[in-house]
Amino acid sequence: MAITSYAAAWFLPFVIPICLYVVYTDVSRMKITNKANLALAAVFVAVGLIVMPVDEYLWRLAAMVIVLIVGIVLNAAGVMGAGDSKFIAAAAPFVALGDLNVLVWLFVATLLAAFVTHKTAKVTALRRLAPDWASWDQGRKFPMGLALGPTLIIYLTLGLLYGA
Repeated sequence: MAITSYAAAWFLPFVIPICLYVVYTDVSRMKITNKANLALAAVFVAVGLIVMPVDEYLWRLAAMVIVLIVGIVLNAAGVMGAGDSKFIAAAAPFVALGDLNVLVWLFVATLLAAFVTHKTAKVTALRRLAPDWASWDQGRKFPMGLALGPTLIIYLTLGLLYGA
């Protein structure tokens, strides 16, 4: 993997609680909060400056801005929610450019697992554990935070274990 184990080790302890919060709020309220997205971006801004060379750090900040602009356009077109777009932008600088292919496949697998898990929980007795969660009754809408948060956690964990 292109991400360094060193960077992943620094990012992971800060990213895990934010991503778990994103999963919870998106499943329970169908909302990825601005506070979570700003916290994730702040982690990269603060920790990234310590753990990577300045030129790479600046390129990754640029990636965050570019992904945010693309996300705004996709949100305006009705393709994705605003919280999803902002989360993806805040998560973008954590991903090394050389790992994009790995990240895409990781996201596909995580999305499939999240979708099956959510739909299974929705139609079984598991739903009684949290009967008032908003995501149960959204029709075709799906809480993407259930896949986005774990994707970032798994990516950084793999980076920690197998990174450069």
